[in-house]
Amino acid sequence: MQTQCISEHLEFEGFDGHKVVARFDGGAITSDAGALLLREVARAIGLFDRVAACFVDGRDPNCLVHSVRTLVGQRIAAIALGYEDVDDHDTLRHDPVLGL
Repeated sequence: MQTQCISEHLEFEGFDGHKVVARFDGGAITSDAGALLLREVARAIGLFDRVAACFVDGRDPNCLVHSVRTLVGQRIAAIALGYEDVDDHDTLRHDPVLGL
């Protein structure tokens, strides 16, 4: 029996003028495409905002580079994708999908 492959592509919301399309024809690739699904689900339920709201940010606002929401989102995404160590994040920022 021959398998039925879906040759169509999937389009996700882009970022900063970049189009995000899931295909299997090579090019800039990632093994963490589940991050796109996580992003869509997180947006739909407000996951990062809701978790970030649980924290009191006592840092000096004049010295901040990243918001609590950004830090929480990065941590949740990394854990969900199997990167439990924060030291992986510097390498992961070069991944095409995680850069979104």
